[in-house]
Amino acid sequence: MQFEVWAPQADRLTLHRAGATHAMERDPGRPGWWTAEAEASDGTRYGFAVDDGPVRPDPRSRRQPDGPDGLSAVVDQGRYSWRSDWPGRGLPGAVLYELHVGTYTPEGTLDAAAERLGHLTELGVTHVELMPLCPFPGTHGWGYEGVSLWAVHEPYGGPEALKRFVDAAHELGLGVVLDVVHNHLGPSGNYLPVFGPYFTERHHTPWGAAVNLDAPGSDEVRAYFRESALAWLRDYRLDGLRLDAVHALKDTRALHFLEELSTAVDALAEEVRRPLFLIAESDLNDPRLITPRAHGGLGLHAQWNDDFHHALHTTLTGESQGYYADFAHAGPAGLAGLAKTLTGGFFHDGTYSSFRERRHGRPLDRTSVSAHRLLGYTQTHDQVGNRAQGDRLAAILSPGLLACAAALVLTGPFTPMLFMGEEWAASTPWQFFTDHTDPELAEAVRRGRRREFAEHGWAEEDVPDPQDPATRDRSCLDWSEPAREPHARMLSWYRTLIALRHSLPDLSDPDLSDVKVAFDEEARWFGFRRGDVLVALNLGKETAEIPVGVPHARVLAAWDPVEAPGADGVLTVGGESCVVLTVA
Repeated sequence: MQFEVWAPQADRLTLHRAGATHAMERDPGRPGWWTAEAEASDGTRYGFAVDDGPVRPDPRSRRQPDGPDGLSAVVDQGRYSWRSDWPGRGLPGAVLYELHVGTYTPEGTLDAAAERLGHLTELGVTHVELMPLCPFPGTHGWGYEGVSLWAVHEPYGGPEALKRFVDAAHELGLGVVLDVVHNHLGPSGNYLPVFGPYFTERHHTPWGAAVNLDAPGSDEVRAYFRESALAWLRDYRLDGLRLDAVHALKDTRALHFLEELSTAVDALAEEVRRPLFLIAESDLNDPRLITPRAHGGLGLHAQWNDDFHHALHTTLTGESQGYYADFAHAGPAGLAGLAKTLTGGFFHDGTYSSFRERRHGRPLDRTSVSAHRLLGYTQTHDQVGNRAQGDRLAAILSPGLLACAAALVLTGPFTPMLFMGEEWAASTPWQFFTDHTDPELAEAVRRGRRREFAEHGWAEEDVPDPQDPATRDRSCLDWSEPAREPHARMLSWYRTLIALRHSLPDLSDPDLSDVKVAFDEEARWFGFRRGDVLVALNLGKETAEIPVGVPHARVLAAWDPVEAPGADGVLTVGGESCVVLTVA
């Protein structure tokens, strides 16, 4: 087979394979590329040495059996026999479920996670969004310090296990989305600078020098990330990708990398004849990100909507530290901010942000941007795991308020996304954990984590040690909980709401301009209407009289028993409870 690697600044390249060394030749048709022919089959170990230096893994390695620092292994993608003839499943009408393979089950493998997929089909979700799978140091971690962006973390099961997982999901009718990290690579096992200018000092990010998307040599760097993304979608038959922190992709070229990537993904979708999509994480509040390319946008298919999360979180919890300050100040109870995001998408649409000390965002045209292009959620890995103790909302809110939050997300206009375990109000935390094999790096992460939260008043001993295996173990879901109270009641509520979303066309209507909202800051009630569906929430502790304005509306679902509104159109809702009604 032919081995190849891009190393434009090298004078010599050697391929090391099965104890043998092969001199590599420059490719006359591709500047900077080196090639060599050698016998190999699935599983053959190999690596490259630049200018007689140490043997390093292939930057485009498909498998790292011994972790990021070990030799690469050849993967024959044709060896796996796919069972499912999957037609694909697009984003409109979807309900996503964010899942971390390492803590979804105690075993922490893709095969073990696949055995629990039946729970998701019974819940009613349509897509599983896997947190990053690229190799990282040790066994357990979040995955955002990955390297080898074409490979699957070996402790999770490696490439074959991912194919088995995707096959199992597709057989159950579930799409699979993968979280990929293009904005930085982990420090451990990151040998890309040995091979070429993958990073540039022209720009800097929170992780150091930026990925080189616009400096000399950036054509091949862009191709590296683009082709990696396409490989996940093609070789593993994934349905979409979630792109981590795209605001950290610094690119001054006329054709932005994200536009280039969305063009390539749309072309692949036509080739494989199934829908494929890209979901961005971005804090820019720039609607051009999700505007079609034909209308001057970058052409991504959706993005996470943190503004909705922040408005909902401050409304429910009263927290006002850090970036929550902007949303807490939107009104005495935060309901005005929630109303703005629910009807307009972004809260910061050119408004002043006290957290940033400047104006932020750009208005979203709610008459032309489909609501499904924004993802809504009450919890994510970031919003739980980046709290000092990884406490979920279930640890700080009553069941009634959790039910209200679920109703807002699952009957609201945005594409809903759940974080694993929230559907049964899991009591297990989800904490920040690592397994760095470099003692100095491990200690630096430990100290940095504790120093960060000490600035917010946390005692050092109250911040879990990321390197302690018990931190990961505490974060694993307890699968005995869904069958017992109070978790079973919450799980039933989520199933009811998701079933309503799938059965009522008004709840999948993409018209953001058709969402009508009313609220009372003092009485702490909030209501909205989508077509013939009305949703009323009482976030206060006392019973509230909510004027829904429609007499004799029919109750579709209620957290607590409730009577339908009478001739006066007033609905009586108990404290910390919610109701879904229809006027049809």
